[in-house]
Amino acid sequence: MGLQIIEIASAFIVLFAVIDILGSLPIILDLQKKSGPIKAFQATSVAFTIMIIFLFVGEALLGLFGVDISSFAIAGSFVLVIMAFEMILGVEIFKHDSPSGASIVPIAFPLIAGAGSFTTLLSLRAEFATINIIIALFLNIVVVFFVLKSSKFVERLFGQGGIYVLKKFFGIILLAMAIKLFMTNFGNIVMEFIKNING
Repeated sequence: MGLQIIEIASAFIVLFAVIDILGSLPIILDLQKKSGPIKAFQATSVAFTIMIIFLFVGEALLGLFGVDISSFAIAGSFVLVIMAFEMILGVEIFKHDSPSGASIVPIAFPLIAGAGSFTTLLSLRAEFATINIIIALFLNIVVVFFVLKSSKFVERLFGQGGIYVLKKFFGIILLAMAIKLFMTNFGNIVMEFIKNING
């Protein structure tokens, strides 16, 4: 499979919802007050490198534990559902409790490149071509870079209400994507099970 705009767009939306850089603006602004200006390029380049490495090595790591991509994708869909509920209901389930306050920790990791994005990347590999995921990831990192670079401007532009609405909207999108991810991969496992029985 080659370049497909629909796949890139779908992967972009899912990653955008999971990374949730706009929803993380309050955390980022608070960190800026506590530890000074955030180095946008450093944070985004480190996060992008970490996620690209995990995209290619993650499957091999799963192989060591005897877990296939479809099974991991289903597990990932549950994580995405929890994250979606977190965004929609305004509750905090995943804690951003790193003791360090710098551009790399906790901005690059785990705020941008965290458990949610790792799970999402491997889950997307079960559905989309790798090149499309990489492009979608890169576009997200570009967006993250500009948000970090102009965080105070973005906050003024959208306002607290605008950021709140965006968070809820992308929470619903993420929930729908998680359900689709579950149904697709559950179907794959069932079909494989039936094939093994008949074989």
